[in-house]
Amino acid sequence: MNIHEYQAKAVLAQYGVAVPQGKVAFTVEEAVEVARELGGKAVVKAQIHAGGRGKAGGVKLARSLEEVEESSRALLGKVLVTHQTGPAGKVVKRLLIEQLTDIKKEYYIGLVLDRAIGRIVMMASAEGGMEIEEVAAKTPEKIFREQIDPATGLIPFQARNLAFQIGIPSELVNKAVKFMMALYAAFVDKDCSIAEINPLVVTGDGNVLALDAKLNFDDNSLYRQPQIQELRDLDEEDPKETEATKFGLTYIALDGNIGCMVNGAGLAMATMDTIKYYGGEPANFLDVGGGATEEKVTEAFKIILSDKNVKGILVNIFGGIMKCDIIANGVIAAARQIGLDKPLVVRLEGTNVDLGKKILNESELNIVAADSLADAAQKMVALV
Repeated sequence: MNIHEYQAKAVLAQYGVAVPQGKVAFTVEEAVEVARELGGKAVVKAQIHAGGRGKAGGVKLARSLEEVEESSRALLGKVLVTHQTGPAGKVVKRLLIEQLTDIKKEYYIGLVLDRAIGRIVMMASAEGGMEIEEVAAKTPEKIFREQIDPATGLIPFQARNLAFQIGIPSELVNKAVKFMMALYAAFVDKDCSIAEINPLVVTGDGNVLALDAKLNFDDNSLYRQPQIQELRDLDEEDPKETEATKFGLTYIALDGNIGCMVNGAGLAMATMDTIKYYGGEPANFLDVGGGATEEKVTEAFKIILSDKNVKGILVNIFGGIMKCDIIANGVIAAARQIGLDKPLVVRLEGTNVDLGKKILNESELNIVAADSLADAAQKMVALV
């Protein structure tokens, strides 16, 4: 789960992370009023769930109330296209109006879970303001890391070491250490999966501030983070993905035209890879899970078909806990409810496979049976 920059800064401020003064605005009038409170000058920042807003024209400096009004009017309602939104872009529905900051130097600080070692890692770089992926690719020696022992948490020595490595001025090292310790506390306490401060800035008056902030949260922990759940902006999420979560389905929209319904994340990945191997493009990742009911399968089918790009559907089920006859009944129920008129290829193996195939064969629906994953992918690609 992702949240907006202004929300991330509010969460971090609760832990003592220093952030610039600012407020969210949903209208031009609100933006001007906030800027007036800040002394008439402000940064006007589009709030969407995507990076690269500055390069796309989503961050504007305004040195008067007139400029704040002009910038706000230009941004609100605008479709902002960045390298993370895709060509469709996202509509700007809210703005962060923030105080101007006297920036002396920009840095990068980030926290992520390194699954290879099973530990949280804090990363730091003097190359603030740039995309960290670009820095990692071109100048990896400029990224410094500290692996954090879960038994002790981030210790001040590690934070101090990072501060010295990236060149934080010596008189501000203690402030930087306090900043990093607070950021780590928020990361752990709020079950974050990613925390990025890019840039972290040193200001002319000797402060260390989070000029930008990005927080992502582990979806599996949201049941114990009700305050974080309240920050969710469904307008920023794919409605198909939102609908899928209501039924316990794992769905991720992609750009292809072959809908996929599979049980198990590994098998779903293998199915998408096989489709691409034979020249097709998957339209989604969809894992119905091991305990799906006929209702869940029916809803999964509806969600796949709500994507207008889908030209055909490949169902690939290996029955273990999930029984093939339940899948078959769900497929038939969904196809009849929505009047399926697109190619449908089904490959079933495992528990109750013979019963599942019998149900499909007797359904009188136009279903293409497949004997293997490769066979299913080739038939589906040929049909679309």
